[in-house]
Amino acid sequence: MENQESGNNHLQIELREEVGLGTYSNLAIITHSSSEFILDFVRVLPGMPKAPVQSRVILAPEHAKRLLRALEENIAKYERAFGPISIPEEKNLAFPNLTGEA
Repeated sequence: MENQESGNNHLQIELREEVGLGTYSNLAIITHSSSEFILDFVRVLPGMPKAPVQSRVILAPEHAKRLLRALEENIAKYERAFGPISIPEEKNLAFPNLTGEA
């Protein structure tokens, strides 16, 4: 209670080394139900018949919306610093034969 009264509540985030190294993904697949959003991060490699999911993140709807807002803010900051991010018109240009299996 003393921390709450003094306003010194801090959350210490621990980043384990294996997580801190990161995982590369060049495709995200997003699905949802009424109670959650599921983000599957995939690594697609040219000439490979399968593309494994590297990581799956499951979010409550309100946290998915907070993530959307945070991404919008950070993309705006990035584009102010480095210029616009261009996206090709064709959505699946790099992955023409993409099919999914859960």
